[in-house]
Amino acid sequence: MLRIPGQPGRDLCDTHLGVTRRDLIRIGGSAILGCTLGSLLSLKARAAAAPLTDAVGKGGPGWGKAKSVVMVYLQGGPSHLDMWDPKENVPDKIRSPFTNIKTQIPGINFTEILPKLAKINDKFTMIRSMSYTPNGLFNHTAAIYQIMTGYTTDKVSPSGQLEPPSPKDYPNFGSNIIRLKPPEVPMLPFVVLPRPLQESNVVGKGGNAGFLGKNYDPYTLFPDGDDLDMTKMNRIKVDDLNLRPDVYAQRLKRRASLRQSIEDTMPDIDKAVENYHLDEYYGKALDLITSGKARDAFAIDREDEKTRASYGLNTFGQSLLLARRLVEAGTRVVEVIWPKVANSDNHSWDMHVGLSSRLKNQAGPMFDQAFSAFIEDLDQRGLLDETLIVTLGEFGRSPEKGLSTSGNVNSADGRDHWPYCYTACLAGAGVKRGYVHGESDATGSSPKSDPVHPTELLATIYHAFGIDSDTIVYNHLNQPRELVKAKPNTAFFA
Repeated sequence: MLRIPGQPGRDLCDTHLGVTRRDLIRIGGSAILGCTLGSLLSLKARAAAAPLTDAVGKGGPGWGKAKSVVMVYLQGGPSHLDMWDPKENVPDKIRSPFTNIKTQIPGINFTEILPKLAKINDKFTMIRSMSYTPNGLFNHTAAIYQIMTGYTTDKVSPSGQLEPPSPKDYPNFGSNIIRLKPPEVPMLPFVVLPRPLQESNVVGKGGNAGFLGKNYDPYTLFPDGDDLDMTKMNRIKVDDLNLRPDVYAQRLKRRASLRQSIEDTMPDIDKAVENYHLDEYYGKALDLITSGKARDAFAIDREDEKTRASYGLNTFGQSLLLARRLVEAGTRVVEVIWPKVANSDNHSWDMHVGLSSRLKNQAGPMFDQAFSAFIEDLDQRGLLDETLIVTLGEFGRSPEKGLSTSGNVNSADGRDHWPYCYTACLAGAGVKRGYVHGESDATGSSPKSDPVHPTELLATIYHAFGIDSDTIVYNHLNQPRELVKAKPNTAFFA
C-alpha cells in the first residue's frame, strides 16, 4: 500500500522552516495527499535559501550526470562466488556447484545462474572488490543501515538486531538527495517498493528520513500479500494513494470516491483559489494531484504484455518495471527492495542452507531475467544516460561452505555472511560500460586490488547528482554531520 508521509515530527526536526501559507491553506485536493506534497515540492526553494553545505562541489568524471537513481537492493546478501565472481582451481568446500560461463567481457566469467546478464555485461560496471571490516555488522540490520545511510549504529546486540527506526537516525541517502536536489517536475520524489527493509522484527531501519524530518520520508508502495505472492503488483490501484494513519479520518471522504470528487470539483477549486496567489510549489502539488501523473506511473497494466513478460511476471520483475515507469515520470529516487525478507528461506538471498537449489530455481533466474530486462529497457529508451543504477546486497557469502562466521548454522550446501569481499554493479549516468573494477583474491575472500567501501559507493551516488559528499546536514541536536565520511570513486565513470 502506498503510504504518503505527512507533517508530524516537524517540530522535532524542521523547526527552522516556520509556518507557511501552505500550512494554513487546506483545500480538498491537497488534503487527499496528506497536505504534504506542497512542502515536498518546495524543497528546491528551501535548498536555495538555506546554507546546507560548507563544501564546494569538486566536479570531475560523472559529476552531476544523474537525474535519477534506482537502487536495486538485494537484501539478504547474494553469493558473489556463485553468481558473478566464480573461482576455479579451488577446494571443493569453496568451489561453486555451478558451471562457469563466458560473458561479453573477455576473461570475465559468470556462473550458469546468470546467462542473460552474461550477454549484456558490456553495458555496466562490476565492482568485484566491495569490502568492509565488520564491527557488529555481520548481521543484516546493521549492515543495511550502513549502506543506506553511510553510518553505523552503536546499538547492535550479539544477534545483530537493532532498536526500531527513530527520528534520531541518520537519513536514507534518498532523503538526502531529494532535499538537496528536489524533483524538477510535479512527481513523487522518492519511492520504496515492494516491501520495507527488514530483519526479523526490525522493520524500516535505515529506510526513512531520520533526523531530516518526515517531509523527506519516501513514499512506500507495499502491496497487500505475503512475500511469496508473485502477483501482488497486479493489484496496485489508484486507491492505493493513501494517507498516513495519523491524518485525521474526519478530514477524508470515502476513499473509493476520492478520485471522482477531485475531478468533479476542480473548477470550483480553481475559482476558489485564484485570488490567493498560491506559491508555485503549492501549485505544483495541486498539479500532481489533478494531472494524474503519479497515478499513471503506477498503471503497469498499460504496458504491453511482451514487455511485462520480459521482466518476469513476479513481484521483483514487475517492481523493476514500475521503477522504470517512475523514472520516466520524473521520480528522483527509487529503491527496489528484494521482495523476500532477509533472514528467511525460500527465495531469500540469505542462503545458509540449500544454496544450490534455491539459487538455481528461485532467486537466480528471477534476478537474471528482471535485471537484464531492466538494463536493456532503460538503454533502449535512452533513460540510462541520466539514470544511475546501483545493485548490491549488504554483504556477500563466505568462501567456505558450511563455515559459521556470524553465529548462524550453515549446512554443507550453505554459505554464511561475508562482508570482507563481495560484488556490486553500477550502470548509467556516465558509468563505464564493460568495466570491471577491482579484483578479489583466488578464493573470493578479500580484495586483491582496489577495495571499495560501501560508504565510498554512497559518496559516488551523491557525486553523480552533483552533490559533494562533504555537504553538511544538521541532525536533531543541530549538530553538523557530513552526508557521508567518504570520497567518491570517479574511476567508475567514463
